[in-house]
Amino acid sequence: MDEFAFRPTHVAPPDGLASWATPDPARPSGRLDPLLPLQLLDRRGDWARILCSNGWTAWVDGRLLVALPQPPPAAGGAPARTADPRPALAEAGSALARYRALLEDLATGALDLEGFRERTRGLRIGLVVDGEAVWLFDPVHDRWCYGDGLQLQTYAATDRPVPPASPRPGLPPVHSPSAPTRTGEP
Repeated sequence: MDEFAFRPTHVAPPDGLASWATPDPARPSGRLDPLLPLQLLDRRGDWARILCSNGWTAWVDGRLLVALPQPPPAAGGAPARTADPRPALAEAGSALARYRALLEDLATGALDLEGFRERTRGLRIGLVVDGEAVWLFDPVHDRWCYGDGLQLQTYAATDRPVPPASPRPGLPPVHSPSAPTRTGEP
């Protein structure tokens, strides 16, 4: 068995999700991207401790998590031709190359921070590869897809009801995401 086996059980809601370092509203950490796959690790009342695919853990308002209805589809019978993941993978590769080039321009001083922010605004890339399995964000259709080497199927889409705009008691109001998912932090 994998030492680090990320198996999503939930996704962040379509508007993203605030997170905290501890189950304490006084210690905010940042925002999670919309529909980010998450694994639920623990619950304490309305608080939920989650794990992101990059190993980052945080506490969130567990009432806002969108549960995945079932584990990812598995290859079971004869292979069937369904959506081909190669175009979406090519687009993710191109988007990552564009981001890498902009990051290089920022690092060398050819681009200032404001220009970097402006040129990366709206750029969304999501890819988790685990052996033969792939979770791939499709920005054209604003959805996460799962592939097992034989097929690519929608895994989480934004056609879910939008959560109410009223703030939850005891928690700061949830706003539209303005920053990408934070990574590499405890």
